[in-house]
Amino acid sequence: MEINGIEIEDTFAEAFDMTATRVIITAAEYGWANRAAEAMTGFATSVIGCGVEAGIEGDVPRELTPDGRPGVSILLFSVSGKELEKQIVRRVGQCVLTCPSTSIFGAITSEKRIAMGSSVRYFGDGHQISKRIGAERYWRIPVMDGEFVCQDTIGRVNAVGGGNFLVLADTIHGALHACDAAVGAIRQVENCIAPFPGGVARSGSKVGSKYRFLHASTNDAFCPTLRDQSSTMVPDETSAALELVIDGLTPQAVAEAMRVGILAVCDVGAEFGVRRITGGNYGGKLGKHHFYLKDVLKSELRL
Repeated sequence: MEINGIEIEDTFAEAFDMTATRVIITAAEYGWANRAAEAMTGFATSVIGCGVEAGIEGDVPRELTPDGRPGVSILLFSVSGKELEKQIVRRVGQCVLTCPSTSIFGAITSEKRIAMGSSVRYFGDGHQISKRIGAERYWRIPVMDGEFVCQDTIGRVNAVGGGNFLVLADTIHGALHACDAAVGAIRQVENCIAPFPGGVARSGSKVGSKYRFLHASTNDAFCPTLRDQSSTMVPDETSAALELVIDGLTPQAVAEAMRVGILAVCDVGAEFGVRRITGGNYGGKLGKHHFYLKDVLKSELRL
């Protein structure tokens, strides 16, 4: 398959099961909600080393937030409910509780629950007060600018992590511009994030390593400098390969994000020297979710 002269390789992107939650941070002013959100989603690119993959989903107008203040929505993904809870509690305590005027609420309805305020409340040193509204409990923790309001527990749901596609281009500058277009399109899709810096990863990995203590290592098949030393997947004229990784609350969200991202690359790719788009997979050994690039694109291209 080709779109605008760019080859779409006949392969699939391999993704795996995760668990996820959504939180909304509110503040007296939008800028402070966004600052807390940026801090909370820092160091959250890959569960390989960060414990959680997280990103800002978007702004939430005051008409749609629990306390009527401007807010920011965040999605967080992890490999287990236990790990997700640990990361939520740490990040709320260090990044949201500390940020002036903020409060935080869950925004996922589910019977599966993880702790949030029920752990953070102890910072109140016995002065914290709980309040129940309907079925939910909230904690009011005294801080130096008033009170920090934090929901007691929040819901989590099954999710999909690791949807992806790779952009192979003549130059790093061309690859970066094409990927920027893809990230802009992906950010318009609900229920998903691209967790790597700027939505793009240059350090794509493979499963395993020559070093027994590593679970993942550089994807040498896509490293241009290793063409003569490995079974390369990089065309001779290509000097850069970048990967866009997508996590979503549903397989449909991941597929849609891949679709619009790939099409965005194809819209500008010829101008920026993009040669090929492919998918990262591990022979079906890593995850049960296989997103075939041609199938992802079929609904749009009617092939």
